[in-house]
Amino acid sequence: MSTTFSESSLETAKNLNTGVNPQIFSDTLNSGHSNFYSFNLKGRSSFNLDFEDLSANAHVDLIQDLDGNGVVDDGEVINSSVFSGAKPESINQTLDAGLYYIQISIDEALDTDYKLAVSATPIDYAGDFLENARQITLHSQAKNYSDWVSISDTNDYYKFTLKTTSDFKLGLSGLSEDAQVQLLDGNGNTSYHYVGITNESINRTLDPGTYYVRVNSYDNSETFYKLSLSATPVSTSETIPTPSDGGILTTISNGAQQLIASVITSVFPNSNTQYFKGTLRADNFTYQSTYNRTIYSGNGNVDYGSGGRDLLDLSAFSSTQATIKLADSTGGVMYNPGNGTRLFDTITLSNGKEILFEGIEAIKFADKTINLSVTPNDPLFGQQWNLHMMGVQSAWRFTTGSNNVLIGIEDTGLAGTTANLHPDFRALYTLPNNYLDEMSKFIAHGTEVQGVIAAASNNGVGMSGINWNSDVFHIDVMGGDAGDYDLVTATQALIDQAKSKSQRLAVNLSLTGGSSPQFEQLIANNLNTALFVVAAGNGNSNSLESPADLAKRYANVVAVGASWGVKDWNNNPTTPGTRISYQGGWGSNKGDGLTLMAPSEYLTTNAIKSSNGFTFDYDQRFNGTSAGVPNVTGVASLVWSLNSNLTATQIKTILSETAYDLGAPGYDTEYGYGFVNADAAARRAMALARGAA
Repeated sequence: MSTTFSESSLETAKNLNTGVNPQIFSDTLNSGHSNFYSFNLKGRSSFNLDFEDLSANAHVDLIQDLDGNGVVDDGEVINSSVFSGAKPESINQTLDAGLYYIQISIDEALDTDYKLAVSATPIDYAGDFLENARQITLHSQAKNYSDWVSISDTNDYYKFTLKTTSDFKLGLSGLSEDAQVQLLDGNGNTSYHYVGITNESINRTLDPGTYYVRVNSYDNSETFYKLSLSATPVSTSETIPTPSDGGILTTISNGAQQLIASVITSVFPNSNTQYFKGTLRADNFTYQSTYNRTIYSGNGNVDYGSGGRDLLDLSAFSSTQATIKLADSTGGVMYNPGNGTRLFDTITLSNGKEILFEGIEAIKFADKTINLSVTPNDPLFGQQWNLHMMGVQSAWRFTTGSNNVLIGIEDTGLAGTTANLHPDFRALYTLPNNYLDEMSKFIAHGTEVQGVIAAASNNGVGMSGINWNSDVFHIDVMGGDAGDYDLVTATQALIDQAKSKSQRLAVNLSLTGGSSPQFEQLIANNLNTALFVVAAGNGNSNSLESPADLAKRYANVVAVGASWGVKDWNNNPTTPGTRISYQGGWGSNKGDGLTLMAPSEYLTTNAIKSSNGFTFDYDQRFNGTSAGVPNVTGVASLVWSLNSNLTATQIKTILSETAYDLGAPGYDTEYGYGFVNADAAARRAMALARGAA
């Protein structure tokens, strides 16, 4: 049975946002009209409706939106009231995920008051404890399970048994809040885990035995999820080779016009290795000695400034029971966790078991804690969450920049005069028109950009720049003032300067517009020696602004989007890494060619202009994709400083393959290859310098 109703009624339907807790409210129905209510179920739920306290006869229909598009011309009535008169009515039914409407109507020429109570409780199929885990059977064909976790249903357990050695694959998607997924052995010990809101995957070879999958809410948040599981038996006649670096076997193609990013998270040749991947926050990795080799990948840590650390907890051991070999010019072990062979730090315990790690800021032993990250003495460094979230404090272990790299900035000029620049700036190349910044929209834009990349660092003054040592050449290309350069002239000047000193060139373009065939030709002519880092644009649109759109055509152009940290401009909490998008406001553009995400809305150098000149200060909220670009430029300049034999296209490849994956697994047009990871990129460059593939 179906009913037809007008779009205008549906468009004004009251959205109930029905969740676990019931909603009860009163309303009035006028004669000759219908009242509509809508709700959207994210998962299979037990739905309950009570319709009572009527003053006249009325009718209630539960309608399913078959198309799920919010504009229903022919909705299916799946349940209705059955009593005549003003008797109370109830509808109790199991509903699948989807969009639904409640229609209250009246056949008589009478108005009526009524009370409506609705609730939808998600159906939980998985067990809450290991002992009552949901029994499942896995095959080569993936099986999909939908469920939910929350403060009232913290854990979901699934149990499966493998009769033969099998390639196990797990995919977790459809999350609206942070959740954790773990693979457990038959005793319930964690062998692998992920935490986050992004889609996650686990891929590894498992021996015969019993295993569990645990999905649980993180910080008691409520979220539905989709779990995909499969297990493909491995042929017993096949010999699985062990790679020379002890890692996985994978090949990544790095073409000049296209980057292939590995979406493999972990594929191990045997079950004697386990791998733990961190988040963009402070992660505590507690060592478990179940396996012969354990690998830990800390990522950036947005909580660094508040004291949080990516910590490797070895408190069950004394430091005298461990031999530590840190990655440096000669030490470390090369390993490929699935997204490029990198140089890892190593610990060998007295029992012979080995630990490989990267992105770890501190190691805790029973007798002492070893701090590995670099903390400069600049008083504002603790507030620079953008650097912390990219893991710059870990990458500084390997380099703080070198004179093999020239950083070019094409922007507005600088706040200051030839004798008076911001006190947090160090020596740089300039042109006469670079001074007396245009103060576009009352913001000293060029001054803000340069502070992010190259503020004077570890000098006890102000903030820290990402690159402490490389040369900087700043050229004014905005405002149309006398002496300003266009992009072609400015870029050629930067190229000439870099060539004169045999330097690699990283060009920061925190701008949109101004591109031309001549500018594009300069990019094409310098694929090996010049990297161009460009703002994606702030229109919240599905395409990149020019010249960022050149990133899909040139392997030395990096298009950068903007991500939140732990809160937005209005101090609302956010999930670190999420693409910035404000309702009715600015948003980071997405689209084909988007390469990387980087922080926005953070602290940097600034100045205020008055009739007496400039007052130098700091801006707590440098925003837009313009703010994302200098983060990536700074990191790229560090990576190039470690290995100046790399080409610009290789630098783009390194930054892309080592990025922290966001959104859909692998490359996607909303997040590109993911969030820039300074430490992993630095380790990849060092591995390539040693001859790694």
